[in-house]
Amino acid sequence: MKNLLPLLLLVGFFACGDTPSATDPPARPTSYSAEEFYNNISVGGGRFSEDESRLLYHSDVSGIFNAYEVDIASGETRPLTESSVESYFAIDYVPGTGDLLYSADQGGNENSHIYLRAADGTVTDLTPGENVKAQFAGWSEDRDRMFYITNERDPRFFDVYEMTVGEWEPQLVYQNDSGFFPGGLSSDGRYFVGNQPVTTSENRLFLIDMETGTQTELSDEPGSYSASGFSSDNDYLYYTTDVGKEHTYLIRRRLSDGSEETIYEGDWSVMYASESNTGKYLTIAINEDGKNNLLLRDAATGAAVDFPDIPDADITSVNFSESDHLMRLSVSSSTSPNDLYVYDFRSNDLKRLTNSLNKNIKEADLARAEVVRYPSFDGLEIPAIYYRPAYATANEPVPALVWVHGGPGGQSRIGFTSMIQHLVNNGYAVLAVNNRGSSGYGKTFYKMDDRNHGDKDLKDVIWGKKWLQQQDYIDGERIGIIGGSYGGYMTMAAMTFEPEEFEVGVNIFGVTNWLRTLRSIPPYWEAQKNALYQELGDPNTADSTRLYEISPLFHTERVQHPVLVIQGANDPRVLQIESDEIVQGIRENGGTVDYVIFDDEGHGFTKKDNRIEASDAILVFLEKHLREVPSDG
Repeated sequence: MKNLLPLLLLVGFFACGDTPSATDPPARPTSYSAEEFYNNISVGGGRFSEDESRLLYHSDVSGIFNAYEVDIASGETRPLTESSVESYFAIDYVPGTGDLLYSADQGGNENSHIYLRAADGTVTDLTPGENVKAQFAGWSEDRDRMFYITNERDPRFFDVYEMTVGEWEPQLVYQNDSGFFPGGLSSDGRYFVGNQPVTTSENRLFLIDMETGTQTELSDEPGSYSASGFSSDNDYLYYTTDVGKEHTYLIRRRLSDGSEETIYEGDWSVMYASESNTGKYLTIAINEDGKNNLLLRDAATGAAVDFPDIPDADITSVNFSESDHLMRLSVSSSTSPNDLYVYDFRSNDLKRLTNSLNKNIKEADLARAEVVRYPSFDGLEIPAIYYRPAYATANEPVPALVWVHGGPGGQSRIGFTSMIQHLVNNGYAVLAVNNRGSSGYGKTFYKMDDRNHGDKDLKDVIWGKKWLQQQDYIDGERIGIIGGSYGGYMTMAAMTFEPEEFEVGVNIFGVTNWLRTLRSIPPYWEAQKNALYQELGDPNTADSTRLYEISPLFHTERVQHPVLVIQGANDPRVLQIESDEIVQGIRENGGTVDYVIFDDEGHGFTKKDNRIEASDAILVFLEKHLREVPSDG
């Protein structure tokens, strides 16, 4: 469950030592700029129009996210919004109208609202309020009402509301006084799933009958539970759990009598699952070593349903048309950004609707990710995603970076990352580690960093550096560390607590003062706060001593090597002051630190110009302080 707590998240098999050493490398790939990599297009969403002829999605092709629609038959695309200030993310078409819904926040502050864009271009904020956060929760089964959740009544808790299409007047459906984190809503408006975190790896799951007020706990035994949606006829609830197993498996519960059956379990965890609109199909995504493999089943019989194979695909999400004739897939790979596909079950035709890779970039020039594993300090096997410059040899060794994901509890995955590809294209090997505490490798591995942050997980990262040093095509004296959010914390932990290990550190909006971060958790995370305190420590108790000791801010005198810090001014998770103070502390102690701050970004950068500037700043910093510095320091 830890990966469902978004505190600090951000975005072949070889055994240790088995990666081959090439003596006759291929020609150097074409060198591309950050601007060219970020002229790749980012797309998301993908909802079918009622006549199933068009698909609504969002794209940053203009430099910032806006809503678009594409004609499925012709492939012709047209913009539906034209924002140049805030990113607009498409939600869905409004049934029976020519209108659409989209969401947007203000400068990255994460207080997203739901907006109605009428067919005539008029825009209405359906969920106004300065500190209000709202999220779309689906349509009623007759499709004349919109459900959504919002913390308008109480900043700490999300209530369930509905609006009738055309009237758009909010009506309270369920007042969430128990502080449940919303886990799903049935389309008949009767059932609400409430998630109550206990720890970051354990939670309680409740089925609430909003007509009778009855609460039924589904989590009879301690473990991780997550709702996966209701069946199309609202007779069943799907959910996943890891009770009695290492990996999450899928259960279907009959609402009328509470009987349950296991629908799927395997050697890897279920990432997501959903039933199609008519109830004909069941999709199950399996998180297999850092990428999603999709299983398509007949929902009634459980029999496998064939559909075309997409090589090297990470299928991040799917969606069905109302008739179930069409299925939208969102697909990426290590060398190709996310693209939208539509599969037609009648013709067995799979059609690619978007081409997100910049047409000026040759996919053959990009580094294909490999899954590698290496032993850590205590022998524990650590999985990692590895990107190697094609021309690196023992005669021409390259510098390298250890990349640390966000979280805690995130996962480095096989998917396209412009920043990583930009670094590898410019001659840096990148090892994206999945240190202990990462999701995707079973619950035992997942819990291994609890109350141990900045210690054993940091050693896993350092042993990743040691693995790199064993490769004869890596310059073992030129290895740095980079990470965002929790990965930014790990970067600064390395630079302060193990200051001789990495030659440089790149901290992208990372936590540097755990006491402040845990005390300034946004109010709408109230349901998750205690769980975070269970894993990380409660800053209002004796835990504060340990949190002080593992906070890099209070140990800046130990920093020996250059650091780059990048921050968004509107970040509600890791406040700007975290970065301000770590920069100040390093400078006051005579250290070398560069600082880049974006006034119009939050926790993660959505504007293309800012992402280009950040990536360029990282490369300039690395060229100066890692590649060009003599090996003797």
